Amino acid sequence: MWAAFLGPVFAPDFLCRIPFRVLRARVLLLVASDVDALCACKILQALFQCDHVQYTLVPVSGWQELETAFLEHKDQFKYFVFINCGANVDLLEILQPEEDTYFFVCDSHRPINIVNVYNETQIKLLVKQDDDLDVPAYDDIFRDEEDEEEDSENESDGSEPSDKRRRFEEEVIERTMKRRQRREWEARRREILFDYEQYEYHGTSSAMVMFDLAWIMSKDLNDMLWWAIVGLTDQWVQDKITQMKYVTDIGILQRHVSRHNHRNEDEENSLSIDCMRIAFEYDLRLALYQHWSLYESLCNTSYTSANLKLWSVQGQKRLQEFLADMGLPLKQVKQKFNSMDISLKENLREMIEESANKFGMRDLRVQTFSIHFGFKNKFLASDIVYATASLMESIEKEGPETTNFIKALDSLSRGNLDKLHQGLDLAKKQLRAIQQTVASCICTNLVISQGPFLYCSLMEGTPDVKLFSKPVSLCLLSKYLLKSFVCSTKNKRCKLLPLVMAAPMDVEQGTVIMVGIPPETESSDKKNFFGRAFEKAADSTNSRTLHNHFDMSIIELKTEDRSKFLDALISLLS
Repeated sequence: MWAAFLGPVFAPDFLCRIPFRVLRARVLLLVASDVDALCACKILQALFQCDHVQYTLVPVSGWQELETAFLEHKDQFKYFVFINCGANVDLLEILQPEEDTYFFVCDSHRPINIVNVYNETQIKLLVKQDDDLDVPAYDDIFRDEEDEEEDSENESDGSEPSDKRRRFEEEVIERTMKRRQRREWEARRREILFDYEQYEYHGTSSAMVMFDLAWIMSKDLNDMLWWAIVGLTDQWVQDKITQMKYVTDIGILQRHVSRHNHRNEDEENSLSIDCMRIAFEYDLRLALYQHWSLYESLCNTSYTSANLKLWSVQGQKRLQEFLADMGLPLKQVKQKFNSMDISLKENLREMIEESANKFGMRDLRVQTFSIHFGFKNKFLASDIVYATASLMESIEKEGPETTNFIKALDSLSRGNLDKLHQGLDLAKKQLRAIQQTVASCICTNLVISQGPFLYCSLMEGTPDVKLFSKPVSLCLLSKYLLKSFVCSTKNKRCKLLPLVMAAPMDVEQGTVIMVGIPPETESSDKKNFFGRAFEKAADSTNSRTLHNHFDMSIIELKTEDRSKFLDALISLLS
């Protein structure tokens, strides 16, 4: 199951059994600020607790924080674990570690930096065997250094001048051939590396990788399985993986759920008031609907809002027609889901799905998992994703910068339902803000075609603009906006274009945050070319940019450099 890939990629039981169990060394965990990373972290923390491994956890939101954390701790630690960070850059070049320092990298970002792949000593990559890394062959990228300029004058053996001349001519021809072969090899190397590094995409969820580690070690618990499910669902909610990849990984987790549900429960779980049960289900693609009103969920879910065009008067009429077709009274759909008549809730999914098909929403049903805590509390995996992400990017100031990270991490534990409910409330505000901003952008024609891509910029003073200075929130807004724009425009060419979106980052420093997302097409492979494009546009114009995010398609840019940067980007992609 696990790849011992070309030597440097090791099976994950190496992670727990060689360095930590034998040496009992303290470990530094560097964890990125995304829900999948948090879930992977929870699983690894539980495994460390099983083996009494001491560790220090440091949240990192970008490359600057990662480098700073490494510099602060490199003298106290020899073993570093990177979760959802570190794979797509040359770690040895950036961090300059000592030779007795080891990096264990569990990161879903692709492509993996080629030096990390072929390093046989200090870097251990944790990847699943069925992840197609598509790594170029070693000999196509690396070449042993040869002293090609070596002259044969030191090899004089007293031969006649004519022999020397002939030997000299042969060596000149040989050196010329070697130089030509070297140039050809280097040109081919550049081409291979360009093809390999051109697009950014995501591999298997890091939480799933960590859960497989626990399973191999026979230490997989129900909580760990749930965190793996939430990690995968985060990738789906954030639109990081294809539908095919999502369905395939759901199938893998479904087999684990069946296995867990059939094996003997431990004493803690046998008490019904504390029981935890995971179930596979086909549920509705409606955000937080079981913790909201059905009406609010329909209005603030990207899929239904875009398909019904709810930013328009005609769209609002279609929503009323949709509800009437289902036979649901407005009074019922506008009250909390928990308060709806039981008789209506019993067949609600079937009613909604049947009417959705008539209104062109054929993908309203989705494969997912739910979890029950005791009698009262039921959550879908997507509920947890929205709640945890909202806690992590909360704009309410409370204590040090790591407060949000710790809150989000704590909300994943079943003993912290109060934090989870707080996250659900924040998530509702976030989804409302996103849909209101999408409606505003479309109604005021803020989405414009720049030729090779669509562009939208939020101005300072826009409602909720502070929320969109956060990367996950801005990415969600961008994806929701592109979906809605594709549904609203009649221009066939614009339907196939990617989107670049900008929002104010820091008004005092005069910076904007900018994200590029791939086109919204059914055949989309979720590969994003904006990371490399942003780098080239910045280099060619000397724009003051900061490429600090682990996703290369998110950058920070000086406001006054935006115009020339966009001109270069248009020229580059045309």
